[in-house]
This record gives sequence, C-alpha cells and structure tokens, in this order.
Amino acid sequence: MILTLLAGAGLLVWLYLLIGHGAFWRLAEHDRRFAPPGAHAPAGARVVAVVPARDEADVIAFALQSLLRQEFSGRLDVVLVDDESSDGTAEVARAVAEREGAAERLTVLQGRPEQGWTGKLAAMNRGFSHVMALPQRPDYVLFCDADIGFGPQLLERLVAGAQARGTVLASLMVKLRCESVAERWFVPAFIFFFQKLYPFSRVNDPESRVAAAAGGVMLVRPDALERAGGLAQIRGALIDDCALGKLMKREGPIWLGLTDDAFSLRPYANYVEIESMVTRSAYAQLRYSPWRLAVAVAGMGLVYLAPPLIVFSGREASAFPALVAYLLMAQAYMPTLRFYGLSRIGAFALPLVAACYTWFTLLSAWRHGRGRGGAWKGRYQAP
Repeated sequence: MILTLLAGAGLLVWLYLLIGHGAFWRLAEHDRRFAPPGAHAPAGARVVAVVPARDEADVIAFALQSLLRQEFSGRLDVVLVDDESSDGTAEVARAVAEREGAAERLTVLQGRPEQGWTGKLAAMNRGFSHVMALPQRPDYVLFCDADIGFGPQLLERLVAGAQARGTVLASLMVKLRCESVAERWFVPAFIFFFQKLYPFSRVNDPESRVAAAAGGVMLVRPDALERAGGLAQIRGALIDDCALGKLMKREGPIWLGLTDDAFSLRPYANYVEIESMVTRSAYAQLRYSPWRLAVAVAGMGLVYLAPPLIVFSGREASAFPALVAYLLMAQAYMPTLRFYGLSRIGAFALPLVAACYTWFTLLSAWRHGRGRGGAWKGRYQAP
C-alpha cells in the first residue's frame, strides 16, 4: 500500500512537471530567439563590462580577449575589479589589452572585502560605483565572470534583444564545460535542476513572480539598478545572480535564457571539484533552514529515487505507475543531455545523479553548521 502511494505520488509529480511547470525541460528559452530577426544594437549604444576577478590569471586572458573582440555596433569598455589576486591577474589583463590595441578601453580597479558583503558582490559594487561616476553613463552594464568566453556576436545580440524587449536585466546561462567524466555526469543535471527550480519561461513572464538570473552574463540597465537601491540591497547574498534577478524584476521585465555563445573556461576535473561547486551555495538556496532541508531531501527521494527503486521491488501493483514516472523522468532529462551532445541513454541514470546532489545539499548544510559555508577561494562567506 505504501509503495503504491509513493509510486502514484511520484507519477503525479512528473505529470505536473512535464505539463504544468513552464515547459522547463524543453529548453525553449535561448538567446538566438531573444532579439528579433535582423535586429542590431543601436550604433551609439555604450556598454561597460564589469568583471570581478580573484586569482583568475589562468583564464582571464582568453575571457578578456573575447570581450575586446566583440563585433558590436556600439562601444564596449571593460572594468576589471581585481579582488586581492595573488597570481598577477591584473597584469595579465593589462597585457592582453595592450596586445589587442585596446588599452584605453580597460580600467583596472583594486577590490577588497567589505563588512557585510560577499566577495563577488563587493567587487561588482566597486565596479558599478565607478561606472555610475563616469561623466557619461553607459546604456548598459554587463556583469560577467572572469572565466567566461564569448562568441563574437554575443553582445550585439544581447543588446539588440534588450532594446527590443525593454528589459532591465537580461542574463544568459552560459554553456558549462562538459568534457571530463565528472562534468559529463553532473553538469547537465545542474542545468536541469536549475531550470526546474526557476522555469525560464516564467522568469521571462512579467506577470509571473518567478525571478532568477545567471551570474556569468548579466546585462543591466544601470538607471534601473540605481532606482532599485543598487547592489547594496543584496550585499549579503551568496546566490547573487538570483537575488539580482528578484531585485530587478520589481523594476521591469527581465529575461533569462540558454546560449551556445558564452561558455565556461573553468574545468571541473573530478568529483571533488563538482562537490565544492555545488556545496558552496546549496544550503543557501534553502535559506539555511533545517525544515526546508528536510522537505528538499524527502522531495528528492520521492521524485527521483522512489520510481526506479519501486520498479525493481517486484510489487506489481506499484511497479506500473513507478515505471511510467521513471520513463517521464528520463524523457524530461533527454533534451538537456542532447543540448550538451551526450547520449540520451544517460537519462536513465538521473536517479543516481540526483542522489549525489542530495548528498551535496546535506554536506552543504553540515559545512555551514561548522562555519565553513559558502567556501570560495579561501573565504567562507555564508552567514
């Protein structure tokens, strides 16, 4: 009886997720559809990219070069905020700008930790304050990570779409590396879970309360951010991008989508590196609540683990609805695997991947309890 109820509940959840949850699994929100066909950014548009960087010497050269080589109708300048790097990040950035003949388009600022601020947001705010003090403010500020590479047409398309749609924030979920065994196992699931948590179609719907952003690429209207109270409103947020999305949706339309033209340069070579990436913010997503943690763990068990376990339990009455739930789960995951060029057969391993993510969430809570929450490059930033 209990297995039958669990199987039925799991089936109902997957029916809802596929039919009534913003079609998140279809991956329909993509930057190729953001701007109208043939649209271009205004010729006089000005964009300043703010790039927080802490010990990024191994990737900053490629990232900055791809920014400076944007085929953009307007003007793009870059503000690099060097957050106490010890590996010569700023020197590498200056050398790249010189080599590209764009030294006058790069400004390097020194960042530092600030009480009550997470490190990245403090660096972003340092850059934003500099931009807002310029004699001529730009039309847009592009917040982007130092480990992101850009296709040459990306900024043109992003600004054209933002102009056409009147967005106050447009952000892109960059295409993460998916080369190592660990990346191929865990990265597509990370994207799948994020889209399930924040269905992009609902984020992009002005009538919906769902708000989110992806921190690798965020194009912001500076006047709208200033009107919202600036980054000080979210200064303690560990998941800074989603906090910014929620803040900006109060000011106007926001948009979030996938892209093939912004890609992560950061490798995750093994399980430990993936674990560190997820545990940094998993418990923050639950607002540091033990009750939310318990519900999340129970929900993961019901939705991902129960269906395959019940299928192989040998109980005929419960096996059929559990099998249907399992097949729906695999079907929902297949488009994400295809997006990353992986075999759809891997969709049937999603319960094992979900079990690992559940463990990451528990580990994140445990580390938070030991004062090791929000670990990032030698800093423990969770409150």
